[in-house]
Amino acid sequence: MSGGLVALLDDVAAMARIAAASVDDIAAGSARAGAKAAGVIIDDAAVTPQYVTGVKPARELPMIWRIARGSLINKLLIILPALLVLSTFLPQALTPLLMLGGAYLSYEGAHKVWEKLRGQHAERTEEPTQLKGKEAEDSVVRGAITTDFILSCEIMVISLNEVAAESLFARAMILIVVAIGITALVYGAVALIVKMDDVGLALTKRDSPGSQKLGHGLVAAMPRVLDGLAFIGTFAMLWVGGHILLVGLADLSVTLPYDLVHALEAPLTGIAVVGGLLAWLVNTLCSMILGFLIGSLVLGVISLTPLGSKGH
Repeated sequence: MSGGLVALLDDVAAMARIAAASVDDIAAGSARAGAKAAGVIIDDAAVTPQYVTGVKPARELPMIWRIARGSLINKLLIILPALLVLSTFLPQALTPLLMLGGAYLSYEGAHKVWEKLRGQHAERTEEPTQLKGKEAEDSVVRGAITTDFILSCEIMVISLNEVAAESLFARAMILIVVAIGITALVYGAVALIVKMDDVGLALTKRDSPGSQKLGHGLVAAMPRVLDGLAFIGTFAMLWVGGHILLVGLADLSVTLPYDLVHALEAPLTGIAVVGGLLAWLVNTLCSMILGFLIGSLVLGVISLTPLGSKGH
């Protein structure tokens, strides 16, 4: 009896070790996958606050929650099952699909750069939702969730590509962790951003001169924070999109662009201490340039179509 109990305990311990290793693998895979999607995450956080511009303060957080819930539904109930099926039965489609996403990111980044160079700015045609009631709020939320679907596809495809060699169960678990973690990160950050000016205003009404100074500083800083996020997001999209295209072309046996970048990196890798960083910077810069060139090409093609004539 005791021997059977010892054997059972050994089995339980072995299963616990396997489970712990699986958790570690999933955590590591999730971190790796999430890092690869950084450019899209930053852009998502930069884009979303515009949807609650002009909204009554009391409705900002409820709207952000509705958009976050829609984003989670996009990722977990629509995108995740489709990607798992695709990665299982048609894995060769992942590279072209990923490159299509890379081209889209490059297009978005190039579009924003050209807008800035031409002195153009995207104009919101919608009136503030507080002027048009619940139907307008619902419309804005639907539009935000639709835009989020595109960004969520990119996040999930990039993440899946990073862990494509894992088992089906591991892929599913990693993508679930990435979906929940990134959604919480993005929309938690968005909630903080859109409420920060309210915090600042509240501080300006306190008696303490220090609180008032901090409050005025927060109110003044928020537009710059949003501009900074948009700036970083634009170049992150060009970098991520360009790198996806660079690696994807090499995977499809078009190796010349990747070989050129590697040739530029190679002399730097041997430099003590900073060699790895310098090589990474060169790769990043080349990826951004490629992303901008491909994105500009896509932008030019789209501008010749009826879709382009209606604006972005």
